[in-house]
Amino acid sequence: MKINSFKFLTLAALSSLSILTSCSNDDNNNGQSTQPVTEDRWITVAGAIMGSTDPIPGDGNGGTIVYSISKNDAKDASKTFDVFENGFLVPSNRTARLQSSQDGSTLFSIAYSGSNGGEYSKYNVGGGQNFTANGALVNISQYAGTSPRWVKLFDGDQTGVAVNVTTPTVVTDAGNYSRTRGTATVLSLNLANSFISETKSYEIPLTTAEEVLGHHIFRLDAPVLNATKNKLIIGTWMRKTNPATGINETTFTHLGSKSIVVDYPSLENPTVITSTVGFGDTSGYRSFNSFVGDDGNIYQATQRDAAGSHILRINANNQYDNSYVFSLDTALGLSGTYIENWRYAGNGKAVVAYTHNGAAVSSLSGQAQSFLALVDLNTKTAQTLNLPYNTDMYFFQYQGYVVDGNEVYVTAAPVGQDGRVYVINTLDGTVTPGAKLINKPGNHFIGAF
Repeated sequence: MKINSFKFLTLAALSSLSILTSCSNDDNNNGQSTQPVTEDRWITVAGAIMGSTDPIPGDGNGGTIVYSISKNDAKDASKTFDVFENGFLVPSNRTARLQSSQDGSTLFSIAYSGSNGGEYSKYNVGGGQNFTANGALVNISQYAGTSPRWVKLFDGDQTGVAVNVTTPTVVTDAGNYSRTRGTATVLSLNLANSFISETKSYEIPLTTAEEVLGHHIFRLDAPVLNATKNKLIIGTWMRKTNPATGINETTFTHLGSKSIVVDYPSLENPTVITSTVGFGDTSGYRSFNSFVGDDGNIYQATQRDAAGSHILRINANNQYDNSYVFSLDTALGLSGTYIENWRYAGNGKAVVAYTHNGAAVSSLSGQAQSFLALVDLNTKTAQTLNLPYNTDMYFFQYQGYVVDGNEVYVTAAPVGQDGRVYVINTLDGTVTPGAKLINKPGNHFIGAF
C-alpha cells in the first residue's frame, strides 16, 4: 500500500532540492548535460519471470523477457505495453545479466546458470519483441563460471569484463590456520566482434595480518575502467573464516572497504586498495556499482556497511580518497541505508535505489521495500524521489537505468502489479509518469536499457 506520510516528506524534500539545484547549477555546467542525448532511441524494458520450482514472487528464477519501445512512447502516459505477454524471451535459465549500448540500439546478454550459463549473445534492437541476434555466441563459463559477474565498460561499447573467484579454501601450515583464498579470474570480452580478448587468473592475497585473522575475498564484481583507461578497479565482497574452526563467521567487522586494481588491458598486477571511510563491500549485486564522474574520480557505493551505505571516491592515483565522506544515512536522515544499485547521470548527480532499517518487508517476496533517491556527489546531499511507493516494490534485482541527457528512465512496479516507466529530471528532481507496463502475478520489472 502507498505510504502517504512518506510521500509528504518526499514532497517537502523535493521542494528543498529545487532550491539546492537552482543554487548549484553554476557548479553543474549551467544545467547543460554532460551525458549524450540520443534522438528516437529505443528504451528496452526488462522483466523477470517468477520461477516454477518452489516459486517465490519476485524471485526472477523463471527467465527474462525484454520489450523495446520508442523514447516518445516511453514518456507517454497514455500508452500501455504488455511486456510479459508480447516480449522476447532472452536465452537464460534464470535472470539474464543484461547490458545495452549507449544509444539503446544493441542489447548484450550473458546467460546465468543452467546448460547455457556463461553464454554471451548480442542483439540488434528493432522495437517491440524484435531482437535480432548479431554475431557469434561466446561461452565464457570455462573461465568465469556458469553464473558470471560482468559489466560493460564505458569505452564506447567496445568491452565487457567478467570476474570470478573460485570457492575460497582454508590453508593450514603444520596444522595451524594460515589463510583462506580462492583463485580470481578476470576476463575481457570484445563486444563489437564477439570474442574473448584476454583472461588472467591469480590468487589475490590480503596482508598477512588480515589473512591470519581469516579475512578473504569471497566475490569480485562490478569492474570499472578509470579515466585514463589504464586500470580496472574491481569491487569485492569480503568474508571471514574463524581461524579456530575453519568455518565462515556469519557476522564480523570489516577492516575497511576494499577494491582490486589491475592493469588494463593486460589485466595483470592485481593490488588491493582499502578505504578507511567505508566498512562494507563494494561488489554491488546485478548492476554497475562504480562510475567515473565528470571530475575524473571514480565513485563507488558500499553494501553491508555497518554504518549504512557510503559512496566512496577513488582518485586519479587509483587510491581511495579518504577525505571524501558521503554517508547516505546522513544525507537522508535515516539509519542502516543500503544501496541496492545506482547510476551516475552526469553533472555530479546520480539516481540511487536503496532500502533502510525499518523499511516495510513484503509478505510476497520477503524483500525490504525499496526507494529511489537523487544524490548530488558534489554537495553530498540526497533527496528521496516522489514515486507511488508500495511495500511490494523492490529494486534489489534491478539491472539497468537509461541516462539520456538530463533524464533518467526507470521502470517501477510492485511485484505482480502493473507499473510504469518513470522519467526523472536530474536538474530539479521531478518525476514524470510515462507508459503503463502490464505485469503478471509473481513477476517484476528489472530495468530499462
